[in-house]
Amino acid sequence: MPESKTAPRNEATEPDRVWFRFMRLHQRMLGQMTGRIRALGLSIPQFDLLSTLTEREGISQNELAERLYVTKGNVSGLVDRLVQAGLVERRAIAGDRRSYAMHLTPEGRRLADAGIQAQRAFVAQTLGKLPVRDLAELDRLVLAWRDLARATDDDA
Repeated sequence: MPESKTAPRNEATEPDRVWFRFMRLHQRMLGQMTGRIRALGLSIPQFDLLSTLTEREGISQNELAERLYVTKGNVSGLVDRLVQAGLVERRAIAGDRRSYAMHLTPEGRRLADAGIQAQRAFVAQTLGKLPVRDLAELDRLVLAWRDLARATDDDA
C-alpha cells in the first residue's frame, strides 16, 4: 500500500472541527460585543451604520447599504429609526432630488465614537494579547480563508 503524502489528521487539522471552533468563537465574540454596544443604547446594526458614517460621512443610503452588505430596504428602515432618534440626518444632494447624503448629528458622533472605543478596548483585551507574530499569522490565514470563500461565490 502506498504511503500517504499528507500528515495524519488530528483535531487541529480537521477542517470541520476548525470551522466549528471559528463559528463558536465568532458567536461568543459577537455576544460579548453586543453587550457592550447595547450598554450605549444601540443595536449592532445601528452601531455598524453609525461607525460607517464616521469614516464615510455624506454617502448616500444606497452606498451605505452596499458598505453594510444589507438591502436598500433594510438600510432605509435603519436610517429612519436613527433619524427619529436624532443620531443621523438626511441632507439633500445637490442635483439629485431622489438621493440624500447621510450625516451624523453630534449625538450620533458621540455614540459612534463611544462604540468604537468599546470595540477597540475589547479587541485589545482579546486579540491584542496575542504575540505580534501569531497575530500576523492569524491575519494571513483569515485572508487566505476569505479568498477561498470568495472563490466559492462564483460557484453559487
